[in-house]
Amino acid sequence: MYISGFEAAKRGGVKNALAVIADGAICDLSTDIPETATVEFITRDHPEALGIMRHTTSHIMAQAVKELWPDARIAIGPVIENGFYYDFSCDHRITPEDFEKIEKKMREIIRANYKITRESMASSDAIEMFTRAGELMKAELIRDLNVPEVTLYRHGDKFVDLCRGPHLPGTGAASVHFKLIKVAGAYWRGDSRREMLQRIYAVSLFSGEELETCLRNLEEAEKRDHRKIAKDMDLFHMQEEAPGCIFWHPAGWTMYNALRDYIRRRIRKDGYAEVCTPQMVNRSLWEASGHWEQYREHMFIAESEGVMLAIKPMNCPGAVQIFNRGIKSYRDLPLRMAEFGCCHRNEPSGSLYGAMRVRGFVQDDAHIFCTPEQINSETKRFCNLLTKIYRDLGFDSFSVKFSDRPEKRTGSDEIWDLAEDLLQKATAEAGLTFSVNKGEGAFYGPKLEFVLKDKLNREWQCGTLQVDFQLPGRLGAFYVGEDGNKHHPIMLHRAVLGSLERFIGIMLEHYAGRVPLWLSPVQTVFLAVTNDFDNYVSEVCEEFDAAGIRTETDLRSEKISYKIRSHILKKTPIIAVAGAEEAQQRCLSLRYADGSREKLSTVDALAKIKELCRPPDL
Repeated sequence: MYISGFEAAKRGGVKNALAVIADGAICDLSTDIPETATVEFITRDHPEALGIMRHTTSHIMAQAVKELWPDARIAIGPVIENGFYYDFSCDHRITPEDFEKIEKKMREIIRANYKITRESMASSDAIEMFTRAGELMKAELIRDLNVPEVTLYRHGDKFVDLCRGPHLPGTGAASVHFKLIKVAGAYWRGDSRREMLQRIYAVSLFSGEELETCLRNLEEAEKRDHRKIAKDMDLFHMQEEAPGCIFWHPAGWTMYNALRDYIRRRIRKDGYAEVCTPQMVNRSLWEASGHWEQYREHMFIAESEGVMLAIKPMNCPGAVQIFNRGIKSYRDLPLRMAEFGCCHRNEPSGSLYGAMRVRGFVQDDAHIFCTPEQINSETKRFCNLLTKIYRDLGFDSFSVKFSDRPEKRTGSDEIWDLAEDLLQKATAEAGLTFSVNKGEGAFYGPKLEFVLKDKLNREWQCGTLQVDFQLPGRLGAFYVGEDGNKHHPIMLHRAVLGSLERFIGIMLEHYAGRVPLWLSPVQTVFLAVTNDFDNYVSEVCEEFDAAGIRTETDLRSEKISYKIRSHILKKTPIIAVAGAEEAQQRCLSLRYADGSREKLSTVDALAKIKELCRPPDL
């Protein structure tokens, strides 16, 4: 026997239910569920509630846009962090001046409280219906799904959309606080050869107070945009001729190398040997590793003398080739092999975003070859290393997600059961709690994802640890065990920062450009009050430079106040000023990033600044 979610909520005495979880599946209240099902009701205080509310509100926005501009055609409208967006094809050019009008219409739809109903329809019928209505993008999506039937959601008889759901029982239940914040261009399906759509972003939260806080954070995030900061600090730029790749300027490359050198010192102390593997590798190796089948669409291809090569999207097959040189014994394990490997991935052009999402990047990658018995100890060792590095870089805490087997994977279920069990136990023994990220593991094994939180409370997934029972065997890697027989090693793929490019972007936004002094491209700039003291400033600058401080002089014939302001904008952490008094007393007037000031002799200033600039691992 089946009953609706509405009836189940009524029998359970649950008021204000928004949706129901029946035997682990989230359903609309209108869905028929078995009377014997294990149920949990979603009310406003449930973790899933806000996502459902945002999803429904995105449909309400789509309805509002279509009512205001009937020629508008709808594309997709997913839930994202803090809210949602929806893409439209529309002759009317939507601008921020239209937001108030759209919001007003959305509130009218909410007040009207149209009943939201779900229906199944044969895909062929749905394609015909959307095509007749001129909704060609919806028809295309259904064709590409290649399923016999799809689900639709209707707001009374006013609006219909293709969607898997779940949704609220009616538009009136979407009594959230929302605000449209931005309109941007987005290519249909992320393809630059397709139509440019208009994407409207909205923030949506349960309370007005939460909304105001979120909007303030978004305003601050805009000020901290790493692309703007990079321009102010002259760190790097990007251009159309090299999409998704970074042109590092001298200041940016200095910061990049300071970060990489710090990681190098950390991992050397932790027992890693650094290697470097080729950029282009024959297709045959990628086929043997499984990447050609599982990852081909993201790989850049080259051809030479009739041989097909792939520019590496990851470093792991190369690491196995180094392991395979010479016979390894169980006594050689664990073998920790690090590589700052330059990788290229063919990300859709529509997804590229500054240094945060690129096509060319370097990972602080490493591969640990070990026995099954060593997985626990190596996991704990890596977590300790990662914790130290994050703390040094200004991130005192992180959360952990356990990502289990994806639908598209290699290896038997028995191997996956073992790998997931071992990694979960190792994580627990490392003293870490984790949430489960269902189906998000790598195609060759489960993984841990380490998520940082920045000063604006935004989450960034950076570090990873993946357990791989597959690749060493596929590529013929073995060691001689204590029993004298050959065994395939376990391969732990791990990274702390992930992409160095992306991590620098995260740090620029986290610190609003005022990165730790040891990472700053210019640590001290020397300014003369007038050009009469240029020689003194240049002489002192040379002393600091010889002591290992990254320095610069500014001898422009400008007012000292103008020069100070320009270096504040460039986020220079220490500004050393000298005039007649300083030159006579052999001292410097120092201005620090926090606005504090002091006057010190050149000897004391050098000693203090040298200590302030010392990297945390030295």
